[in-house]
Amino acid sequence: MVFGPGGSGVSVLAAAAALGDRSGPTRSGLRVGDDRGTLLISIDGRSHVPERLGVLRLPGEPVPVTAEVDLLQVDPLTVVEGAWRDFTSALAALGGATAALPVVGTLVSVAPGELSTLPGAQEFLLLRQVRDAATAGRWQRIVVDLSGVGDAVALLRAPSVLSTALDRLWPRHVRLAEAAEKPALAQLSSAIEGIDRDCQDLVELLVDPHGVAAHLVVDAGDRGRRAVADHLAMCDLMGLPLRSVLVNEGAGGPRSTTADRARTILSDDPDVAVTVVPAGDEPIDRLSRIRRIDVDLPRPTGRPRGSGALTVTHVSGEGLDSVFELVWRQGLPDPERLELGRSGDDLLVTVSGFRFPVRLPSVLRRCSVVGADWRDGHLLVRFQPDRAVWPQRPTRAP
Repeated sequence: MVFGPGGSGVSVLAAAAALGDRSGPTRSGLRVGDDRGTLLISIDGRSHVPERLGVLRLPGEPVPVTAEVDLLQVDPLTVVEGAWRDFTSALAALGGATAALPVVGTLVSVAPGELSTLPGAQEFLLLRQVRDAATAGRWQRIVVDLSGVGDAVALLRAPSVLSTALDRLWPRHVRLAEAAEKPALAQLSSAIEGIDRDCQDLVELLVDPHGVAAHLVVDAGDRGRRAVADHLAMCDLMGLPLRSVLVNEGAGGPRSTTADRARTILSDDPDVAVTVVPAGDEPIDRLSRIRRIDVDLPRPTGRPRGSGALTVTHVSGEGLDSVFELVWRQGLPDPERLELGRSGDDLLVTVSGFRFPVRLPSVLRRCSVVGADWRDGHLLVRFQPDRAVWPQRPTRAP
């Protein structure tokens, strides 16, 4: 995944990285899978990447760029409208469910064209399409260009947010019980269950350090220098398997301390490389010039980062007097903007104005937060058992 603030040159560097890697993984000297190497995915329906690469614009269809590289451009509106049309058609066929659950009738009445601003709808469906392409087995390597969306970090957060929203609107235990009692709701419950499973699958995929590597692109100007700390902190919070920070001198000029600032923040993190991409002498407007940009995207390490590598330690006490400590490496550019909250099984953490639900390990779900600290670059949250729900040992009769 290649992402960064708008105007940093994400799409150009993603294309250069896709075109520059032609080796592909092998097994016993032979290619794994078929003869295709890399798939470059653009989720910007208005992207100029097809024109720059000299290929036809065919949204939703892989287009060969070279003998080793294909381009798949995803049109967000087409994806949303198609998925919603299928979903509402299935709801309309339920018949009695409309009366049993009034919200069904409301959903059926929403036309596909009205969904362009439905919070979370585009993000979830776009990521699901990316996942489907990545797991199709047709390509050895997938490079996902996340430019063209309003906020790439919010896009990556969408599956967690949507899963939480589904559970709030129609809690899983309630919908399963109602589906068992009312056959008309069984199909609807199954559809919601499928969406929730897709959400969880995407959450796990995005933080999988064995198959995914994230690459942050920032410009070399003052804007990039100010933005890099916040974006690194958000990567920690989401547990993204970050592998590199690309400082683009083609967007912002060469005289910048952005790379130095990134190296200082990541000084004790050997898994993240900081690379300066020099500006070219010519406009980046065609395939041959994009191929001259030397961009190397490090491969996944298999080691989780940030909240994806959280640990739980029993630090003191026994039984109801136990104290547990939840810890993960977390950047904190502005300590005054750190906020913690609790929602069910999630710890709601806000860093630099960005809020993300961190799913609590099972041992902490029956506990209450009793304190928090940030020390040596790590966030520490302390928990104690909640007496109302903590399992009690049965007392023996005298």
